[in-house]
Amino acid sequence: MITVLVLGALFGAALTALVYGLRPPRPALADVLAALNAPPPPSVSVPEAEGEEWATRLSRRFVPLVRALGFPTASLRADLAVCGQDVDRHLAGKATCAMAGLATPWLAVALIRLGAGMDSGWWVPVSGSLALAVVLFFAPDLTVRRDAAQRRREMRHTLSLVLDLTVIALAGGAGVQQALNHAVHAPAGWAAGKLRHALHVAQLTRTSPWTHLGDLGRQLAVSDLTELAATLNLAGAEGAKVRGSLAAKARAMRRRRISEADGAAQAATEQMSLPVVVLFAAFLLLIGYPALAHVLTAT
Repeated sequence: MITVLVLGALFGAALTALVYGLRPPRPALADVLAALNAPPPPSVSVPEAEGEEWATRLSRRFVPLVRALGFPTASLRADLAVCGQDVDRHLAGKATCAMAGLATPWLAVALIRLGAGMDSGWWVPVSGSLALAVVLFFAPDLTVRRDAAQRRREMRHTLSLVLDLTVIALAGGAGVQQALNHAVHAPAGWAAGKLRHALHVAQLTRTSPWTHLGDLGRQLAVSDLTELAATLNLAGAEGAKVRGSLAAKARAMRRRRISEADGAAQAATEQMSLPVVVLFAAFLLLIGYPALAHVLTAT
């Protein structure tokens, strides 16, 4: 009897929790307003060294050596700026990968020697460690360059949208600065944040926005921003000339994006034909192998 009561109480509690989970009670309006008006909690600043892995902290000692080798290059520094990554942290990661590449072949040779008793000599681990260290040393750069290319495409897409909105605002009679401020607050994302920051600095310093956009383009290695800044610096501050230049640049960027999308689609189509060719070659090999084996055994 007690067991039945306990099981019934547990079933009832579970059913009640399920009902409250599916249909939670609506909070009071006063509680919602109090939560919205409450000040944000103070952010606890974690030291950078504590947030890093132990391998990265250990590899920071080799950052001066990596810098002595000529890293980061100008293109890699621009890619890191686009991705928002710290240069020293990236160099420490490169050193970590290189040390892992140096140690892995020696560890593999030691395990083979202990397990199978084979002695491969000293030149195998030396050559393998050097080759693997070089490959792993440049491996983090590939990820950064891929992410940077993706972010630059996002920046060009956002800039094209901002230019279209600016042209529309200029056609409605707004000023250049006002049109830019309204246009740059429409999109979201890191690219729009960068553009908003550049225009905000230009507004605070009472300087031309095109100068700061050009500096941003040179910092991020985005040629569209630098070309836009150079063109509009020559156009001056007249609304008609600025509007025509912005409209021409927006059309050029749209055409370039369309051509890039077409090229990417063509490349994807060509890549899809490769598995078909490999499958057809394997099918021919499967068909021709019995005849070839029969000919070889007959002779």
